[in-house]
Amino acid sequence: MKPFDYYEPTSIGEACSLLGELGPAASLLAGGTDLVVRMKRGVSEPVGVINLKTIPGSNEIALEGGNVRIGALTRLADLAVSPLIRAKLPALALGADSVGTPQIRNLATLGGNLCNASPCADTAPALLVSEASLQISGRQGTRQESIASFFLAPGKTTLSAGEIVTAIIVPVPSLLTVQTFIKLGPRKSGDISVVNTAVSLSFDGGRCARARIALGSVAPTPLRARETEAWIEGQEASSIDAAEAGRRAAEEVRPISDLRGSQEYRKEMVSVLTERALSSLLQKL
Repeated sequence: MKPFDYYEPTSIGEACSLLGELGPAASLLAGGTDLVVRMKRGVSEPVGVINLKTIPGSNEIALEGGNVRIGALTRLADLAVSPLIRAKLPALALGADSVGTPQIRNLATLGGNLCNASPCADTAPALLVSEASLQISGRQGTRQESIASFFLAPGKTTLSAGEIVTAIIVPVPSLLTVQTFIKLGPRKSGDISVVNTAVSLSFDGGRCARARIALGSVAPTPLRARETEAWIEGQEASSIDAAEAGRRAAEEVRPISDLRGSQEYRKEMVSVLTERALSSLLQKL
């Protein structure tokens, strides 16, 4: 690991200024579970490391009006056990709890997990079904970005030079809503997703008013199965065919073959996991 300068800003403004001054040779430190590994392997050699954990309030979870506001430095372990997240956004709690091992979850942060822009990130599908947005700060001010448009390609997002994700804003469903998250990996714990899926169903008067199905590790970025969602919406709970929904969702993905699974296997598992998730939710109604 090459020597580097280390910074501990005490505000987002100071962090953005440092990032702007140091340029692309600087790296942000959130949980460090990815950055430190890359630095040790020589893949990343920053001249400066900016530790965001020293910024007050960057790891708070709060209900603000009709939204849950989650600080970007919130640890995945805290998300998994938060009473507010478990009650209002259960898919996110399950997704956070599925990442890595307890040691990883006690370091890794939600913002870091998202900004790595891995196609198999477990928190992204859970936030996609909740239609979250990201609060992003830079030297020019603050803006909001829909999570649906945030991911561009593996490892690439819409963040511009000098910008930092500071919070995740998630609307609280107003209708009767049930959510879940399911992950498939080669082992029982500590593994990277071969396929993951989050499903959210909202009902009004006995009919599905809003269906959201998000899938990870089956395309260059996490994606929504929008055609399948549209097919489910308007149906009564008793009429929704979970197996048919799974088959339809499998036609919307674009997986690759790698060491963890073939393209064909991933498509089949999309069908299986989507069916399983829908079935479990419909049983709760």
